[in-house]
Amino acid sequence: MDKKTYYIAVASGEILEPKDMTGNFEFEILASEEEIDQLQEMFEDSAEAQDDTAARAMIPARDYHLDKENDAADYYLTEIYRKLHELGTPETKSHIESMNVL
Repeated sequence: MDKKTYYIAVASGEILEPKDMTGNFEFEILASEEEIDQLQEMFEDSAEAQDDTAARAMIPARDYHLDKENDAADYYLTEIYRKLHELGTPETKSHIESMNVL
């Protein structure tokens, strides 16, 4: 399994190769194509969950911590950070650990 360097922007869900680097990124990882496919799928699941929270946000009387849509969005984001930590460079791992998101 050959691993290549990729750059990740979590907020936008971007996975960039060095040749495509034109913008900002938060994390550097080493991953195989299969791992990148998994990460891309995680970003897609997270985007769906985020869309559900936007629709739910129109209901003002619901507490955040009692909301299954927010729970799903939090779950997917945590799983993305867990995967980035697994695949990350030492700097990426250290940064994610300092965020206390795992």
